[in-house]
Amino acid sequence: MNFDRKDLSNVQLLELYKRLLTPRLIEEKMLILLRQGKVSKWFSGIGQEAIAVGVTAALEKDEYVLPMHRNLGVFTTRDIPLHKLFSQWQGKKTGFTKGRDRSFHFGTQEYHIIGMISHLGPQLGVADGIALANKLKKNRKITAVFTGEGATSEGDFHEALNIASVWELPVLFVVENNGYGLSTPTNEQYRCENLADKGVGYGMESYVLDGNNILEVFHKITELKQSLAENSRPILLEFKTFRMRGHEEASGTKYVPQELMDVWAEKDPVKNFRDYLLSIGVLFEELDNEFVQSIKKEIDENWAITQSEPECVADLEEELNDVYKPFDFHEIKPSDTKENIRFVDAISQALSQSMEKFDNLVIMGQDIAEYGGAFKITDGFVEKFGKDRVRNTPICESAVVSAANGLSINGYKAIVEMQFADFVSTGFNPIVNLLAKQHYRWNEKSDVVVRMPCGAGTQAGPFHSQTNEAWFAKTPGLKIVYPAFPADAKGLLNTAIEDPNPVVFFEHKQLYRSIYQDVPVDYYTIPFGKAHVMRCGNQVSIVTFGAAVHWALEVLEKHPLIQADLIDLRTLQPLDYQTIFQSVQKTGKLIILQEDTMFGGIASDISATVAQECFTYLDAPIKRVASIETPIPFVKALEDQYLPKNRFETELLEIVKF
Repeated sequence: MNFDRKDLSNVQLLELYKRLLTPRLIEEKMLILLRQGKVSKWFSGIGQEAIAVGVTAALEKDEYVLPMHRNLGVFTTRDIPLHKLFSQWQGKKTGFTKGRDRSFHFGTQEYHIIGMISHLGPQLGVADGIALANKLKKNRKITAVFTGEGATSEGDFHEALNIASVWELPVLFVVENNGYGLSTPTNEQYRCENLADKGVGYGMESYVLDGNNILEVFHKITELKQSLAENSRPILLEFKTFRMRGHEEASGTKYVPQELMDVWAEKDPVKNFRDYLLSIGVLFEELDNEFVQSIKKEIDENWAITQSEPECVADLEEELNDVYKPFDFHEIKPSDTKENIRFVDAISQALSQSMEKFDNLVIMGQDIAEYGGAFKITDGFVEKFGKDRVRNTPICESAVVSAANGLSINGYKAIVEMQFADFVSTGFNPIVNLLAKQHYRWNEKSDVVVRMPCGAGTQAGPFHSQTNEAWFAKTPGLKIVYPAFPADAKGLLNTAIEDPNPVVFFEHKQLYRSIYQDVPVDYYTIPFGKAHVMRCGNQVSIVTFGAAVHWALEVLEKHPLIQADLIDLRTLQPLDYQTIFQSVQKTGKLIILQEDTMFGGIASDISATVAQECFTYLDAPIKRVASIETPIPFVKALEDQYLPKNRFETELLEIVKF
């Protein structure tokens, strides 16, 4: 292994050595504790420490690093107190996740480190968002994100590289090619000679480096950091290295040929750098022993601190309160000045006025810039707010949602427009596993609104007509909004953008240009979790939301003698159960209408909850009316049969007679 110190002083060389030695000694301690049953699981990075240490040492302390679970050197090089790390691994309340997640599945704003989730790929998109925020701030900061050779096969890897290239983001994509994805060798994962070759397809600069040579890593990152400050762009870095332990300790290394283990043992990054420093007279055996003993002492002292801490005790109130970031909602009352506008106009007004109110708000989506979006909601926004804040995206929903999360982490608000709600399936993972869980996991907000043009009635067929709110309503950490009228749409969307929690905002596209209402001209907000009782009566309670509210109104107009409470939920999470209970206690009868199919829908949960809480008040079985159990068809006759609009009238008349 050839080392080139270049202009590094003796002090700098010794500092790098101590940085390299620290994670190795921590790992050796953890492996002993693992055998003693004092540590439950361990993902070893022995043999590849030079990458994590070299990359992190070359960056500024306030530049974000997104590591993996084998990058202990990132955390130690950022000088996180060891007892904090140990407490995290041991599931103590003093850890970064309060015992809710393990290993390096956490982030810390204090140290500008954003950890992984087990779905490896999305963190690459998060890095894009963090880098985009840096670019918008013009602060000349770069972002480094780690991944392994296995995760380069994931779609998120390709999506993130493509976005970074198109937007010229200052991101270092660090691929640690350690030969195996768990037990699958690289020749069963890809066919290109080097993973860095993939950069060509994205018009991206790329390099292959010796990941076991700390000086090669450090010098290259230092060089690229200076270059990126002048010329913002992404760079793909493949570090050749090897994992000397199993994927995790229980898996072992029997699948690795012994001769390969022997070859890489000779390339040990710590031993080779130590020998180099000894050979040039910078390090001496006595000094090396001092370093080792000092680090071991620090490890033991910090381990003792963690061991002295109490075991994690469950606190129900704390658990429930930490799912969402507290939102100090201040209702802004609507003005008296109103104009009669369409649902689509109300959405556009809310977006425009929110863009004016929050100069850190960025909207992203397919065709939303000059074209104005598939429904022309953002038409003219580029002229008003510029392309930095109104951004066309490639067709890659997963990385875009992840990037929105990265924007939030780095001080921005983000809105992602799904061209159609159906397409959210390709962005499902980051919504339910990043956005929804982030505050609960490590106390970091996810200030993202995902807009969802949804619904049937336009003969658009199975892939442009779903109302898929049930996919998300059961996921703790998300807020779900589904307005039926222009005034509600505007006020609720403003609230969604103000709220620092992730909001999935459904907009029924059949309502876009068919429903008009007098809407306040100025900016205003409407609180979440407050249903709107549109009509009052004592015969039956009708609970519904979205386009189905208008279907219910049509039926009630047709049958004026029916005295019904008509409740428009407006938000599904939080859901206003109190208003529903009060209505049912008055009427004794409940019918729930939803556009979604029956099984697993919102109506099912409302029905079960009312049966549980208001059973003694019920004078009839609860009725649920929903679409038939098929995908949504295209032809009008089939779509009409699919939707519950006509069946609702029959069911309502029956429950009133009961």
